[in-house]
Amino acid sequence: MIGAYLLEIAVVVLGLLVLMIEAFAERIDKRSLALTAIVGLTAVLVATYFVAAPPAAEATGFWSFYAADSLAIFFKRFALVTTILVLIMMIDYAPVVRQSIHGATHQSGLGEFFALPLFTCAGLMWMASAVDFVMIFVSLEVVTMSFYVLVAFTRRNPASLEAGVKYLILSALSTGFLVYGITWIFGVTGETNLARITTALSAANIEQAPALFGMALVLVALGFKIAAVPFQIWVPDVYQGAPTPVTAYLSVGSKAAGFVVLLRVLEPFFILPQMQRLLVVVAVLTLIYGNVAALPQTNLKRLLAYSSIGHAGYLLVGVVSLSGAAVSFYLVSYLLMTMLSFAVLVVVAAQTGDRIEDFNGLAKRSKFLSFAMLIAMASLAGIPFTAGFLGKFFIFDAAIQQRQTVLVIVGVITVACGFYYYLKVVRAMYWEPPASTAAVPLSQLSRVTMVALMVGIVVLGVYPQPLLNALRPGPTAAATR
Repeated sequence: MIGAYLLEIAVVVLGLLVLMIEAFAERIDKRSLALTAIVGLTAVLVATYFVAAPPAAEATGFWSFYAADSLAIFFKRFALVTTILVLIMMIDYAPVVRQSIHGATHQSGLGEFFALPLFTCAGLMWMASAVDFVMIFVSLEVVTMSFYVLVAFTRRNPASLEAGVKYLILSALSTGFLVYGITWIFGVTGETNLARITTALSAANIEQAPALFGMALVLVALGFKIAAVPFQIWVPDVYQGAPTPVTAYLSVGSKAAGFVVLLRVLEPFFILPQMQRLLVVVAVLTLIYGNVAALPQTNLKRLLAYSSIGHAGYLLVGVVSLSGAAVSFYLVSYLLMTMLSFAVLVVVAAQTGDRIEDFNGLAKRSKFLSFAMLIAMASLAGIPFTAGFLGKFFIFDAAIQQRQTVLVIVGVITVACGFYYYLKVVRAMYWEPPASTAAVPLSQLSRVTMVALMVGIVVLGVYPQPLLNALRPGPTAAATR
């Protein structure tokens, strides 16, 4: 058995190893670095099943801000799988990076492009285990700084540079809110550890107003990470301008990390009744804005950006309903269907473009890619017998049990909006005349990955019991090592 903290160390060492190979082995095919990273992350993923169970003793010292509970292990695996899928997409995206980087060789920049997701993954894994505001802040900044570089990586693309600047400025602003909020909470409770903050807030003589204000400031920063209204203004432009694999990473990895931190941070503050009311309002606004704004979109990356805001709304419904299991199940289904849609987008956009009309007649050019996108869109819309349908079902079931009638009504209405804009893509692929007659090339690795994602979506939509059993103990934030 191994300690959970060794997982992050292994990922960081792997990232440094990739950078060292890139620096000193000039004649190798830089795409082999991505394969090295994929193999290494797969080994770390296997190692997560041999993590030592945390002792029952009270958390002290290092373990007072690092958790090794079921929630942490679950999201570590989530971050590893997400990063592996992103690296596979990056291999297909490598020709675009070559055209956008000035360098001595035609593969300049690829090594860093493949190494940065490893450091991002380490930050995401630290965030999954963070149970102290200091650890939350440090791990959040590791993730954010890596994304700064990744978003603006294709420097010759003005849209990518614009996206990087917007992400940098707004992310720095959200960090300021986070630090100021932590300061207020520490001032009221005298603690940064979440478990001790819970104890302090239970005291009769605690001043609730300053604590609530500090938590509201923290929610602003986390709202930026999960793209919740009204902190979503950066999402469409950044998603459209960033390299497509990075957009997928932002959409899935960053959102999942934000929600795991949100689940942990909110636990002490649900003692305050005002917090739940505030989250209900944010969830309703996020559902409405994300789904309505996606309706008129003609660019597929922007459509997926706005829909990701809508999916953040569904996840917030699960958070308000106090159902960590429903949130975790939804995130797994969101991982499968979003990664599949972006994997197809990377391949098709390299030949025609990323507008919806560029997918016209795709069924006649590549039956496999069009079927893969059909499965992804069906699951995102919530069609029965897909993972997306059951994800929404469990979220709404949790809301009904908590008597959140308003959230259920708004959620059902916005699901109908999703059917319209997701099925626009299906109509373009199967009913519109083809934009091009050329066949779409697809590597064997990408084909196998897409098949695995499609199988996952269908199997999870028909037989979700294995995952439900894994989540049944209920990922809780209370157990720390």
